[in-house]
Amino acid sequence: MSGSLRKKKTKKENSKIDNNVPHVKLDQSSNETLNGDLKRTVAYINNILGENDDFINRKLTIFGKFPAVIFYISNMVDQSVINNDLIKPILFPPEHLEINQIQNSNIVEVLAEEVIYHSQINLESKLAKLVQKILAGETVIAIDGVYEAFHHDTHHIEKRAITQPETEQVIIGPREGFIERLDTNIGLIRYRLPTPDFCVKKMRVGRITKSKVAICYLKGIADPALVDEVEKRLSEINVDAIMDVGYLEQYLENYQFSPFPQTILTERPDSVVGNIIEGRVVVLVDGSPFALMVPVIFNQFYQTTEDYSTRFLLASFTRVVRILALVFSLVFPALYVSFISFNPELLPTEFAVAVAGGRAGVPFPAVVEVLMMEVAMEVLREATVRLPKQIGGALSIVGVLVIGQAAVDAGLSSPITVVVIAITTIGSFATPVYNASFALRMLRFPLAILAGLFGLYGVMVGIIVIFNHMLSLKSFGVPYMSPVSPGNLQGMKDVVIRFPFRWMPRRPEFLHPNNDTRTGKNEEIIRANANNMSNQTKVSKK
Repeated sequence: MSGSLRKKKTKKENSKIDNNVPHVKLDQSSNETLNGDLKRTVAYINNILGENDDFINRKLTIFGKFPAVIFYISNMVDQSVINNDLIKPILFPPEHLEINQIQNSNIVEVLAEEVIYHSQINLESKLAKLVQKILAGETVIAIDGVYEAFHHDTHHIEKRAITQPETEQVIIGPREGFIERLDTNIGLIRYRLPTPDFCVKKMRVGRITKSKVAICYLKGIADPALVDEVEKRLSEINVDAIMDVGYLEQYLENYQFSPFPQTILTERPDSVVGNIIEGRVVVLVDGSPFALMVPVIFNQFYQTTEDYSTRFLLASFTRVVRILALVFSLVFPALYVSFISFNPELLPTEFAVAVAGGRAGVPFPAVVEVLMMEVAMEVLREATVRLPKQIGGALSIVGVLVIGQAAVDAGLSSPITVVVIAITTIGSFATPVYNASFALRMLRFPLAILAGLFGLYGVMVGIIVIFNHMLSLKSFGVPYMSPVSPGNLQGMKDVVIRFPFRWMPRRPEFLHPNNDTRTGKNEEIIRANANNMSNQTKVSKK
């Protein structure tokens, strides 16, 4: 009996505590509106925000006649804008105004049209929304006897300068990277897309953080069904906080347990613009320097923006090198284990003898040896990432040399195993997208175990399972292996070899763009004129 009473008491206490939480008060009074009583408005806002030392509510008298109160959060606003554009004009009215003729019925119109200097004039009648405006960095002015309050965007937060992207090295292309300010990031995109077709839809996600999220796309090119699906999934997110765009990634993807990412993150505005022009949708979050792009296909994880900024021969060569590095990073340790443990006859005789001599003093099977070195390399990589740059660079070089040589001298590993793991690690570094390289790093371990148990047969079964899984994946309805499966001739021109731009006049068909034509109608005329000029040059030389 006492236990049940204690439980009931605890529930009652929790309910009382919940009712005193500010956001619960907002939810309970979401429909309350201003009734003209300034004291009631001040009491309501102070009841929710009054415990904060950076919350300011200043009483003043407009034109020496109308009592008013101004509310704002001092750490989130530009004080000079409030002083010069809001407070000064309403305390010292223009000379042409006749104060005696101004009443409560027309004070709002007079302030909006003739007095306030701020470029944005907004009115709100709901008390809960006014509190949210204050928390967002806006300034609210409530006037006695008026049923609406002014709110002005005076938001000002210190931000870092636009610098080169930290996670994506730029070889050829713009050196600008996104920062944490959403408006700045949208500006970087709009700077490169000065077209009225570029659309931005804003919404707030997160019950507590109410993070600003922007959906960016090109109207007339992006599939409207794709835009609606992205907006629908974002609106269905019901969580306390969205701290980064990576939070949204986990809610937007279809396959939670797949190691392969179904979205792609970037902090390069030029990469975002290129994907928007193709017909993709980009999601930005205030407070995150990364943009999320959907839908994605596997080909994007070994392609870079530089592939399109350089001549197609050089771009195709470097892309082939990346694909080889990707294959090495996935299957090289497993192939090594299968050859050493099950199929040494597939190796040249001299090489097999050299490998056997190097492993003469190693007490572990090849699979255990490879797994140990892989784990050591992953630990070293993680430690290098977490340490400061000044220490991390030295640790990566010294750690590899010292640990590798010490492992060989101690008989824990053979020299050939160290070489195999080193080549595998370097191959994973060649993958431009971090999420994709992490998936390949994860899959190396089960492939190596299968190779240690079943040899080449296990490796082939593992690769087939991985490919079948990739073929079953979809990103917002787009097959993951497009345009290879299902096949598309136009899309195949940008898979392994990047064909010249003149040979790729259409946008990717798997994105279902409304306008699938990249080039204008006069492109063929330009090509014909160029061919005629070259022929005339040859004739003149003869």
